[in-house]
Amino acid sequence: MTMDLLAQDLQVLNVGLASFADAISNTGGKVLEIEWAPPARGDREAARALARLVNHPFVEAANRQAFDAYLSSAPVIEGIAVAGDAIPGMHARIILHAGPPVAWDKMCGPMQGAILGAVLLEGWARDLDGAAKLAASGKIAFAPCHHHSAVGPMAGIISPSMPVWIVRDANSGRRSFSNLNEGIGKVLRFGAAGPEVIARLKWMASKLRKVLEAALKVSGEIELKPLIALALNMGDELHNRNAAATSLLLKRLVPAMVRSKASRADVAAAVDFIAGNGHFFLNLSMAACKAMLDAARGVAGSSMVTVMARNGVEFGIQTSGTGDRWFTTAAPVVDGLFFPGYSIADAAPDLGDSAITETAGLGGFAMAAAPAIVSFVGGTFKEAIANTAAMGHITVGRNGGFALPTMDFVGTPAGIDARKVVDTGILPIVNTGIAHRQAGVGQIGAGITRAPLDCFTKAVKALAAAVPDEPGPAAPAEAGRMTGP
Repeated sequence: MTMDLLAQDLQVLNVGLASFADAISNTGGKVLEIEWAPPARGDREAARALARLVNHPFVEAANRQAFDAYLSSAPVIEGIAVAGDAIPGMHARIILHAGPPVAWDKMCGPMQGAILGAVLLEGWARDLDGAAKLAASGKIAFAPCHHHSAVGPMAGIISPSMPVWIVRDANSGRRSFSNLNEGIGKVLRFGAAGPEVIARLKWMASKLRKVLEAALKVSGEIELKPLIALALNMGDELHNRNAAATSLLLKRLVPAMVRSKASRADVAAAVDFIAGNGHFFLNLSMAACKAMLDAARGVAGSSMVTVMARNGVEFGIQTSGTGDRWFTTAAPVVDGLFFPGYSIADAAPDLGDSAITETAGLGGFAMAAAPAIVSFVGGTFKEAIANTAAMGHITVGRNGGFALPTMDFVGTPAGIDARKVVDTGILPIVNTGIAHRQAGVGQIGAGITRAPLDCFTKAVKALAAAVPDEPGPAAPAEAGRMTGP
């Protein structure tokens, strides 16, 4: 039998150093390389924590509960209002920003520039120098949008007088908020604060807000999940491509605008503005995703990720089972497709709350739905499909309501499981715009990046410390409201 075995062609599975495989193939043997790495890149503490959580009945039940809450969420546009009146905890001298908490002196250039613009918009200073002194004085409070059930793209700035979308989960009654999209070019979210930026924001806070308010009084609430599902079938992925979703929204709003009491001139200006801004729906997509994920928050023991966000300094995540606690690491610099004249040397680190779309199974997780997006963020359509497929290995399940036509209408992978990220080493994909590191220059490119592993490793360690050794008979309860680094 030994001789028979030795007479057979050598067929080897190689796990480890590639040089082992080279030696076999050079002598005529057949060898298949197996890509493998230890969990958490060899972090022993993380590996022990992961071993404690894998297949843990309490965690499995908690993830089912959190994921079911996410699936059953039903976000609708309830209205539009002034941020200071609508957003809980929004007082007269506070400015909300994207990502985890960050102090003024630590903020990146685009975020500081956007805050200066917001200070001018609010009339708290007369010029940029005065705005900078006020921002550094400690007389203005800064807080993450996520701490106030809100989200904002890029710098994510929301100040008290800005109009915000109000999105309500019809199932749970919870509300989420987002500012309005300004369009492209010199815009506040990329740190621009010139006169034309402030003038546009003032028009949006007055004329545009009133037209949208009047239209929503006529149309009533607008369901967002059916609109998002249809946009996916029309080539959007609802992060960097919202062309179809914006058109679908405008189709719902225009008849209501025309029948409303808003002036014809204001309606015409609003329609022109929305029709000329293919990103207009992005902020609603983000608010809808925030509502869906907030429904899954606070389930003790759940390793499902409910927030991924960046502030241009740090990338942070939150999980359902660890409440409001942030797990952060340095934000990566995206190496993508740059506009002519720019390179990675000009780029600010990753920025914005818009990764809430990926967290909810859209954006990079739904790239297979959007062939056109690859020309904007890079790669090929084959790679886009592969990226979507890979995300299925690190998620709790699939959202059948968000079907992907190019993948036989399977649902988008959704419900990122921090355990699976640490176990497999497959990092959540995010497609994103790239901001110049200096305030006001604007967008200089777009690309594909990955959420850093360190965030998920920290979350797994924290969750393992909180999960009971022996699961009790009771179902998972709400997690405590936890804070900390």
